[in-house]
Amino acid sequence: MKEKELLQTVKARMGIEALNDMQRQALEGWKSGRGDLVLYSPTGTGKTLAFVLCVLQALKPPMQQLQAVVMSPSRELVIQTAEILRSLAEGYKVTPCYGGHDVADEKASLTVTPDVIVATPGRLLDHHKRGHIDLHGTRLLVLDEMDKALELGFEEEMRQLLKQMPHINRRILASATVLDVVPEYVRLNNPFVLNVLEKDEQPANRIKVWQVKSLDKDKLNTLRELLLSLDGEKTIVFANFRESVERIHQALNKCRIEAGIYHGAMDQQERECAVAMLNNGSINVLVSTDLASRGLDIDTVAHIVHYHLPVSQQAYIHRNGRTARVDATGQAYVITAPDEALPNWVSIDEPFVMHPAARMAKPAMTTLYFQAGKKEKLSRGDIMGFIANNGGIPAGDIGRIDVRDHYAIAAVPRSRGSEVLKRLQAAKIKGKKVRISIKSATP
Repeated sequence: MKEKELLQTVKARMGIEALNDMQRQALEGWKSGRGDLVLYSPTGTGKTLAFVLCVLQALKPPMQQLQAVVMSPSRELVIQTAEILRSLAEGYKVTPCYGGHDVADEKASLTVTPDVIVATPGRLLDHHKRGHIDLHGTRLLVLDEMDKALELGFEEEMRQLLKQMPHINRRILASATVLDVVPEYVRLNNPFVLNVLEKDEQPANRIKVWQVKSLDKDKLNTLRELLLSLDGEKTIVFANFRESVERIHQALNKCRIEAGIYHGAMDQQERECAVAMLNNGSINVLVSTDLASRGLDIDTVAHIVHYHLPVSQQAYIHRNGRTARVDATGQAYVITAPDEALPNWVSIDEPFVMHPAARMAKPAMTTLYFQAGKKEKLSRGDIMGFIANNGGIPAGDIGRIDVRDHYAIAAVPRSRGSEVLKRLQAAKIKGKKVRISIKSATP
């Protein structure tokens, strides 16, 4: 795809007027054609779009042959990258593959060979061993969040997969931290290394860090008062343990603070819905383990709360990286119990004085859940038209719509949610009855 056409597509479909400096440098370095690309850039600076643009610039016209493989260490990153590719790569088949996704659906999608596969290493190796996909002719490889992939123990899977791709002629390696050693099996060739970890203004420079002192060892009451002091703005609360996340989530909902929950033991669909509801304004608070600190596409988070102190400086950086993304500012709050010492890598700007409101304002939107999705031939346009024509609200009042394989969710004004639902339950979408309900923040 030619660069001018590519940038016009980015503007039209993603609403991005111009690339940032890192994205421009990455694309220029890639276009130079001198070899592979190694991109070191902080979380939240647009790495995914940067390497997607490079991939699209290098793709040949669709030929029902696998051209590129993108490997990401988490299902959330796979979904995010595949959606960006699909929105920009008109005419190309992009197939995501990841754990927790229906294997039969993926197998069916691989029956017609995609131009690009975006996958977690484990699921891609599984498909290869089952004979669902031939990787031999792959010419372009992207290793996204390579530092995280190695940290999570995917090295052996990646090693096996790269043996099956002997004809790769260009590679992109993207990472939020500099790798001490790039594994030999990656076989980097004369790489153009773009390191903006030091050159770019770090998110830390745009984040104000507050200390919130808890009078009790149990920080729940302090957390409640803190959240009631934040004016209902979008907030992620991080805790170190799954059991703690569940306890915090239950406690907040008991005191009428509507919060979502996110951790690794949850069903994939519930995790997707939690993030989507935070993005579409149906919840203002998400309680999570460090699983949500990287790889999620979450818009404009105003506040990060460290309920537990992070286990490492790297975890602290990645948590804070969920706010102050691109060029925005953000706030981080470190809750400390009596006699709990701060590690030397946490630098406090000043103590936070709480002024809790009597109650937290309800989120502006509510989420409608449709028990049908892409595999049932529903699109965002179908759902938008269905709600606008049958729900009794103008199209301009309809919020974000997310369509997955077998379900879809759409945000509508909370004040009209029950009324809209009743109207839609009596109507048909594309000539069929679809079960619709209001999605709760609690799985």
